[in-house]
Amino acid sequence: MAGFATDSRIYLLDEDDRRTTPGGPAVIVPGGERQDIPPAVYQVIQHVLEAMRAGRAVKVSPLRPELPIDEAADAIGMRRDGFRAYVAEGAVPFRSTQYVDWVRLADVIGWNNERYAEQEAAMDELLGSDPMDDDGKS
Repeated sequence: MAGFATDSRIYLLDEDDRRTTPGGPAVIVPGGERQDIPPAVYQVIQHVLEAMRAGRAVKVSPLRPELPIDEAADAIGMRRDGFRAYVAEGAVPFRSTQYVDWVRLADVIGWNNERYAEQEAAMDELLGSDPMDDDGKS
């Protein structure tokens, strides 16, 4: 779970992710009662704990499953006009009402994860295509 303390993430659980498992993760409330939690929620709690132990502040904000485009851009930390351009070119599906263009949060998260994976792969390829010798020279 390296990097949790410094990265920003949006967690959206689907129906399967919201299920608890017998003997799985749990929270023990002050009275000693065990409350089972889904394994995916345990990952969220781990992320929060690691960040807070590293001295970071944590913001927890519930988001609707469908958001106006500008709110979705804010949620993933992207400039609004940049995200609108990606949506306009079809990278993320949207629907329009009279005053607002809407996107599904699951679509936004999926697209954003793909974008980061592509950037990471490109950086790995770039760094891997020009190997450095032992002297630090290529």
